Amino acid sequence: MKTEYKIFAGVAVFLFGAAAVYGVWTHGVSPTHDVEWIGFVALILSGLLCAMCGGFFWFVARRIDLRPEDREDGEIAEGAGEIGFFSPGSYWPFGIALAAAITGMGLVYWMWWLILVGLIMVIFGACGMLFEYYSGTRHPAEH
Repeated sequence: MKTEYKIFAGVAVFLFGAAAVYGVWTHGVSPTHDVEWIGFVALILSGLLCAMCGGFFWFVARRIDLRPEDREDGEIAEGAGEIGFFSPGSYWPFGIALAAAITGMGLVYWMWWLILVGLIMVIFGACGMLFEYYSGTRHPAEH
């Protein structure tokens, strides 16, 4: 996690610097000497988002042992082995994407009922994906 927080912190510092340069530049170039607020705020918010992710990775990195990619003497072979479990054939992500699209359409046309239907579908889709391996045909057989 050490590598990740350094990357996110570096991007956050870059975005904050870019926001400062952007604010000064648009203030000087504008005929009314106003800052162009949309880009300025977007750069600051992007920097805050990267700083938040970097802070999370820094917090996690302090609590776990160093991984091979975090050490100078780490070898590629040390990272071999099982990484985790990934569902091979789940249809739930498609359902969540469809529900998010319906919710988005409701937001675009400001149809409160469509937003509500989409949000309910998102909740059901997320619960279905979360509990996919706890029920149904994929539930492990009990001995």
